Amino acid sequence: MATRKNPETKSAPGANVSKDELLKYYREMLLIRRFEEKAGQLYGMGLIGGFCHLYIGQEAVVVGLEAATREGDKRITSYRDHGHMLACGLDPKGVMAELTGREGGLSRGKGGSMHMFSKEKHFYGGHGIVGAQVPLGAGLAFADKYLENGGVTFAYFGDGAANQGQIYETFNMAALWKLPVIFVIENNQYAMGTAQRRSTSTPELYTRGQAFGIPGEPVDGMDVLAVKAASEKAIAHCRSGEGPYILEVKTYRYRGHSMSDPAKYRSREEVQKIREERDAIEHVRDLLLSGGHATDDDLKAIDKEIKVIVNEAAEFSKESPEPALEELWTDIYA
Repeated sequence: MATRKNPETKSAPGANVSKDELLKYYREMLLIRRFEEKAGQLYGMGLIGGFCHLYIGQEAVVVGLEAATREGDKRITSYRDHGHMLACGLDPKGVMAELTGREGGLSRGKGGSMHMFSKEKHFYGGHGIVGAQVPLGAGLAFADKYLENGGVTFAYFGDGAANQGQIYETFNMAALWKLPVIFVIENNQYAMGTAQRRSTSTPELYTRGQAFGIPGEPVDGMDVLAVKAASEKAIAHCRSGEGPYILEVKTYRYRGHSMSDPAKYRSREEVQKIREERDAIEHVRDLLLSGGHATDDDLKAIDKEIKVIVNEAAEFSKESPEPALEELWTDIYA
């Protein structure tokens, strides 16, 4: 069992969380972890083609942020999108079938790992062009403001994308129009494979909006309760009409940038240290056990249940047929 030794990784002070909420976050993060592990296996078997970017290690980010949302809130992200889809309540079978390019996938097998959408859950896609989803996210927030529906949009991007020029054009417009958008920087410290300290002159990415008057704050992305608390604060800011907000959620991915990345730019010892001392799932596990909210057997039962769900999703993705040839000509807008 991992023990969190870093004093900076304590849960948000005064975090108001119930036993049921803790169990919910544990289940959701574990589902993402087990799902991504299975996706990695299917990729290795040749059942998933193209690129495949796993979310292992970053589970607390999206689970914590989603915990504070309400119906109608929107989200848009980059190509590391499987965890986001699961966290907003989409069927693991549909997500896995999309990874394998099958008809039962959420985009009918035509989006693959990097380009999944769900109108039902207001999930506006994983996007393959670095940073391209951010101005689109501001557009979604503009629609909410125009319609006066009180909605908030989460526009996710990574530490590597934080240096893209289009990000700052979007910051300017979002601040000028006071758009209800939360810019979430998922800082896993290595972008595609270059350490942040080697690529970024100002390491405090949450300050990048200061020139535009956009407030921001850093968040421990390995603590789901800290992320939830920050999400609630940012959402309240946006819903009150104060405009955009930046959250730099500091996290860590255990795998390479994609399945084709051997991650030789960091040591195994570094990764193992994070796993042992700061793992987000083990942190909630510790809270459940130490607080008397669950027993070890209870948590083993949850893990067993999650594995059944993931295995069923994998079988569904194998059995679902490939899209018909006629599908080549559908959903084309230009």
